[in-house]
Amino acid sequence: MNEAHLHLVVNHFPIIGTILGLGILVVGLLLKNNSVKNTAFFLFIVAAIFAAVSMGTGEGAEELVEDMPSIGHDIIHEHEEMAEKLAIALYVLAATSLLALYLNYKKSVKSTLITYVALVIAAVAVYLGQQTGTTGGEIRHTEIRSVAIPSDVQMDDKD
Repeated sequence: MNEAHLHLVVNHFPIIGTILGLGILVVGLLLKNNSVKNTAFFLFIVAAIFAAVSMGTGEGAEELVEDMPSIGHDIIHEHEEMAEKLAIALYVLAATSLLALYLNYKKSVKSTLITYVALVIAAVAVYLGQQTGTTGGEIRHTEIRSVAIPSDVQMDDKD
């Protein structure tokens, strides 16, 4: 398994995990259930770990595909910039989640405030995740680019 393959295996979880975590956190807030909220916090931490692995494999994946026809450095650079923003958001969300877990364990009155902070960060991370996923998909799926490359042009590139 090369780094491009590993990158493709792990890069979906930070996005999907954050979306699921946000949904679970909203349910936990509506039900006022700390166990449900804690589940979301654990999911955010795992998403951040997978983001670190995705970032670690991204450079190797870039080296393998950047010279392929109809890819190029610019589109990969755009994806890399979005991924860095998402990773930072997820690292902050993981730190916030650790604090929220601690405050929930201590039954602190500040746990509700930190939970809402996590909710806002998670919403931002979901947006950044959508952007990162789209720019990543555009690397090989030219049909979803804002300016799609016609299939006959792609075929000419292979000749």
